[in-house]
Amino acid sequence: MTTIDGLPPGLTTRPLTLADAEAVHAAIAAEEVVDLGESEMTLEDVVADWQRPSYDITASTVGVFDDGHLVAYADHSDTDVAYTAVLPTHQGRGIGTALAGWLQAKARAAGSTRIGTQVPEGSAADRLMRDLGYEVRWTAWDLELPPDREVDARPLPYGFAIRDAEVADREAAWTLVEDCFLEWSERDRMSLEDFGARVWDRPGYEPWNLRLLVSPGGEVVGATHVFLSGDGAYVARIAVRPDHRGRGLAPAMLVDAFGRAREHGAVRCYLSTDTRAGARGLYEKVGMEVASTWVNRAVTL
Repeated sequence: MTTIDGLPPGLTTRPLTLADAEAVHAAIAAEEVVDLGESEMTLEDVVADWQRPSYDITASTVGVFDDGHLVAYADHSDTDVAYTAVLPTHQGRGIGTALAGWLQAKARAAGSTRIGTQVPEGSAADRLMRDLGYEVRWTAWDLELPPDREVDARPLPYGFAIRDAEVADREAAWTLVEDCFLEWSERDRMSLEDFGARVWDRPGYEPWNLRLLVSPGGEVVGATHVFLSGDGAYVARIAVRPDHRGRGLAPAMLVDAFGRAREHGAVRCYLSTDTRAGARGLYEKVGMEVASTWVNRAVTL
């Protein structure tokens, strides 16, 4: 059992295991339906994150139970990154505040100087974090390509090609994506093994989920990671090497990703970006629209 100060009487706690993934996903989905009108998180998202080789589920999580049923959870996912969810039927009882205290203690013990998470703007979690002193670090958006919207074809420059990644390409894809994301992201480099857990070892992975942009000389200069989620497709990562930007390659890669996803049954396509990346304008130019707004809040420990 894990002790958490401030929980209402009658609730129990314990570390989570992979067998709890479905219950955790259900709690996240219930919150998202209230906050967004629909659920965006999938069970595969939870499993992919928890199966990272560097991650210890038991040491990093706690579940809150009412008569044996999970009603809330907290996850110290990375140095300064946390995730939580509280069933809407159990909000307003002080559970979120208690979990915030537990996460702060976990982060402090791990040597972190801050802890935070990303939540829908204006949601109950956003209001609670604001009241607890969490400040906004950046704003993020989910953008969607409406089901009936066609995207104009974007031809690649002569000699360039987009193809499925092969096993031999995985390290090159990881290096390129991490190099690009670390230009603006404040975190340590993700290991190849952890990256793989979220990409090619993600449940349901198929070769078309990781597409590579190859130069006339055979170099990998771009990568797109897209996967199906219900009736939609999520572009989780898109990156172009700095010396090849400004040539219309990213829009062509997006069109390719959307096309592949629709070939595999996607009705709609979506992705996320934030103020640090400065890419919202690019996505809107290809016809995407903002579907929801999020804020990333953190507190200094």
